[in-house]
Amino acid sequence: MNLINKKVTHKRYGMGNIVNHNDSRIEINFASENKQFIFPDVFEKHLTLHDKSVANSLEEMLQKKAMKRKEQEWKKEQERELQRKKQELRLEYEKLMKNHKLHPESQMVFWCDTEELGSSFSEWKVFSGLIKSGNNKGKPNKPSRLHQNSAVLLTEIDSSRPEQDRRILGVYMVNENFIGKLCEDGYIPAHSKYRLQLTEEESDQMLFWKYYVNEKFPNKMTWNTGKYRYFENSWMAQILQDIVSLKSDPKERELAQEFFEHFCKMNQLTEEELPKANGALMRI
Repeated sequence: MNLINKKVTHKRYGMGNIVNHNDSRIEINFASENKQFIFPDVFEKHLTLHDKSVANSLEEMLQKKAMKRKEQEWKKEQERELQRKKQELRLEYEKLMKNHKLHPESQMVFWCDTEELGSSFSEWKVFSGLIKSGNNKGKPNKPSRLHQNSAVLLTEIDSSRPEQDRRILGVYMVNENFIGKLCEDGYIPAHSKYRLQLTEEESDQMLFWKYYVNEKFPNKMTWNTGKYRYFENSWMAQILQDIVSLKSDPKERELAQEFFEHFCKMNQLTEEELPKANGALMRI
């Protein structure tokens, strides 16, 4: 748009001619002196073009710029709203962390079927399932006891075998920032480091009922219903300790040992005070 020599009227300086302009500045010669202004912003309130056709083209430019400015302001507002929500979540998270009381049974064991086994280890997460009754029917179960001190145990049993032969396949700490009370989708992701998958030979030596017992029925080994159940922190420590002793590869053994030490620290347990495994299998 060529505006050189176009006549204008300024609210304060009166009539003048445009002598120079670019994409951001415009220079106008008035009777007494030349003045520079921001282009095209000055035309919004202070400056009027005499040439109507050029003025219409300039008005379109101003409208497009105004729309772009509004879009930028909307994006900034959206960003501020996002930051505000992140801040609220962070404060809620810090509050939960500050007020968190260590639950003695904040570990979770899963019964994995054939379909779940592959995804559990490839994606390193499990799904807590859906609520089957009540007002929240159909919504994901919220693993409310799980916190940063929690680990998830993955188990399976061949349909042709008795329940007492249930094997441990792997274990992982929950994600570093995971809080069960805030989990809305039911997925429990693994820690970036502390995750272990056992070999077939190792799993055969890690029977779940060696560690787990229903104190109401100490001699019974029945799962009954549900995909998961909570169990004692000390039992998970026993399992991790035994996994360490199973590992022959130096790197895997080192990771298992670090996992065990991290778990004990997070659950305020000491190796020296850890009781021997006394699950239902040990009481037969």
